[in-house]
Amino acid sequence: MPLLELQDVLARYGPIRALHGVSLTVDEGEVVAILGANGAGKTTTLRAICGMVRTAGEITFAGRTIARRSPEGIARLGIAHVPEGRGLFTELSVWENLRMGAVVRGGQKALRQDAERVLGYFPWMEKRRDQQAGTLSGGEQQMLALVRGLVSRPRLLLLDEPSLGLAPTIVRELFAIVQRLNDEDGLTVLVVEQNATIALETASRAYVLEVGKVAVSGESAELQRHEGVRKSYLGY
Repeated sequence: MPLLELQDVLARYGPIRALHGVSLTVDEGEVVAILGANGAGKTTTLRAICGMVRTAGEITFAGRTIARRSPEGIARLGIAHVPEGRGLFTELSVWENLRMGAVVRGGQKALRQDAERVLGYFPWMEKRRDQQAGTLSGGEQQMLALVRGLVSRPRLLLLDEPSLGLAPTIVRELFAIVQRLNDEDGLTVLVVEQNATIALETASRAYVLEVGKVAVSGESAELQRHEGVRKSYLGY
């Protein structure tokens, strides 16, 4: 049984339909990518999973239906969402942002344990725990957003456009950390990404969305050879 499964999911913003029957699965311990152009429905798919947009169709997580649960209830089941634009509290310190991420875990002891474990991947962050989040560089803010999602000990991490606005070297560093978290901790990840090259290098499988529907899906190596994917998303 997949950890996450979407079956014929529709989503709309008022009268505008954004998803037209999306179906996908993510197995435990897998990294899966969602690719596509702007407006294809990638972000809406993650919002649908999180209960942030009105949907129809079936969404199941760990065998239970979550399609009509609140975003808070879905987070408590073990789904962490790192949104596009990071969603940090820029006026708060690094540590205060991490405390916000650990709310679903409860208690300072749980936060300390989880933060110590995760900050091993980001040693610079411990030294700057009292720094205001808004004064961090773009890459550091994205890493803080990632850690804030991880301190809740999620079973599934949803990443929305983590490379947006970052230099290529920072993007590679960020995805290398995601790969390590998957390899070493078995973290399950569903990542929305416009940088198809690095997404396919990191993920085992991918779905390509076009106008709110899955146009192509398959193993990453297979999609790297797919003529349409190469021309539209890989640039060769």
